[in-house]
Amino acid sequence: MSVESLVGQLKHGLDAPICLTWELTYACNLACVHCLSSSGQRDPRELTTAEAKRVLDELHDLQVFYINIGGGEPMVRRDFFELVEYAIGRDIGVKFSTNGAYIDAEKARRLTAMDYLDIQISLDGTDAATNDAVRGVGSYDMARRAMDHLTEAGFVERNGPFKVSVVVTRHNVDQLDTFKALTDSYGAQLRVTRLRPSGRGADTWHDLHPTNAQQRQIYHWLMANGEQVLTGDSFFHLNALGDPLPGLNMCGAGRVVCLIDPIGDVYACPFVIHDEFKAGSVRDEGGFSKVWKQSELFLELREPQSAGACASCGSWNACQGGCMAAKFFTGLPLDGPDPECVRGAADDALATVNAALTPKPAMDHSKPIALTRKLIPVAGN
Repeated sequence: MSVESLVGQLKHGLDAPICLTWELTYACNLACVHCLSSSGQRDPRELTTAEAKRVLDELHDLQVFYINIGGGEPMVRRDFFELVEYAIGRDIGVKFSTNGAYIDAEKARRLTAMDYLDIQISLDGTDAATNDAVRGVGSYDMARRAMDHLTEAGFVERNGPFKVSVVVTRHNVDQLDTFKALTDSYGAQLRVTRLRPSGRGADTWHDLHPTNAQQRQIYHWLMANGEQVLTGDSFFHLNALGDPLPGLNMCGAGRVVCLIDPIGDVYACPFVIHDEFKAGSVRDEGGFSKVWKQSELFLELREPQSAGACASCGSWNACQGGCMAAKFFTGLPLDGPDPECVRGAADDALATVNAALTPKPAMDHSKPIALTRKLIPVAGN
């Protein structure tokens, strides 16, 4: 089957999500300025251990192969290991994202001993100054310690490479080669993802997102390195520049991906935590299965989508109009161009958006403290 045929089939949705992200908690020891879920404080309505296990039973019955666990910081939950072990016991592979704070030597050995487990350590700079401006003072050293502990525990030898996950910003674009070298030195694998204006990222996106010239830089770097670097298919808006990047060229929201949040609400995409994209709850009658298979929102998203304002652009088939979440939280129409359209098609529309009227994330779990970090200036910006 050709890639085009596969994408066409996936756009109509599947019986179960290929990629299901589950945020176990909004609690987090950090307060990253681009956090897509505005995490910090635990929500008292969080799913209980028993409820979470019932969801895992459903996912097993749906034959979901693996889940992406995140947060917040998922290891904050006291039942973290219990839930991971339960998932693996139900033949569901687990990939979890962590800032590394709770991976000491003992936990690294425990994680290494597990089957069907993958780990992503978040790092947004190859030095403390770049990383900590976004993720908080001390977070660079914390992530590196976690990577050291996993290495010493033999994680790579037993489980394969852990991942180093980077959100690309205008302040770390020039570090991509250094990120790759750092990751290779651990025998790990680099994963780079796109910055979205979601959660606290909605307030920092204009200062952090790569410039047009940097978008082109990212494209050419990925074309040269993409076979060894994971992207989560998050840069398909750059395909308008020429040959397609490795991976699927589509928005999978509600078709092949979705999000379960800590209180059990199900959203079309991890980057659009907003009532307009909430399809239901795992606590509703019929549980997750009914939401995935029958929710009006997901069924609508699986219908053929119009090219809208991009219909006259010769790059529509290449970039598919870009990211739904990026458009939504910057106040652009969903059938319009991506705010980071490399051809500049969204520039005029962005200039006229009333920031006060742009959609806001559904919930803010940020800790009641002032973020005093100073973003790193970049020459020419």
